[in-house]
Amino acid sequence: SVGLGPDCVSTFDELKLKKTYSYIIYKLSDDRKTIIVDEKKTNIVDDKKTAIVDESSELTYGKFVDKLPEADCRYAVFDFHYELDPTEGKRDKIVFVTWSPEKAPIRSKMVYASSKDTLRRALAGVGADVQGTDFSEVAYDAVLEKVAKRKSTQ
Repeated sequence: SVGLGPDCVSTFDELKLKKTYSYIIYKLSDDRKTIIVDEKKTNIVDDKKTAIVDESSELTYGKFVDKLPEADCRYAVFDFHYELDPTEGKRDKIVFVTWSPEKAPIRSKMVYASSKDTLRRALAGVGADVQGTDFSEVAYDAVLEKVAKRKSTQ
C-alpha cells in the first residue's frame, strides 16, 4: 500500500490554518510507494502573518491548472476563494482535486485511484471534492459551480 510523505499533512495544515499556501500539488514518488508534495504556491504574507491574496482567486486558479500535467495524474488541494453575492461577502473552501487525465498511463491511473483515500482521509477540513479527467472538468467555473452548490453548515 502507498504511504504518505512526512510533509503531506503538515503542508496542508499550513494552507488550512495559516493560509501559507494557495495550493499544493501532490504526486506519487518515483517508486510509487509514497505520496509526496510536488509543488506548493506560497501566499504573500504581511507583518501580521495574514495572507495577502494579491491576485484574484481566478487568476491563481488558472496558474494552478496550468501546473497539472497533460499526461499524468496528480492530487491537489486549492484554497478556493469566491463570492456568490456581494451582500454575502467572500467565502473560501478547500477543494481536493483528483487529476486523472485521459492521456495518463493506465497503470498510473490505477495506482492514483487506489491510493487516493490514503491522502484524502488524512486531510481534515476539505470542503469539496473535484475529479478531473480533462481540463474542462477542473476549469474555474466548473469548480465554482460545485463549490457554490454545497451550502456551508457553519
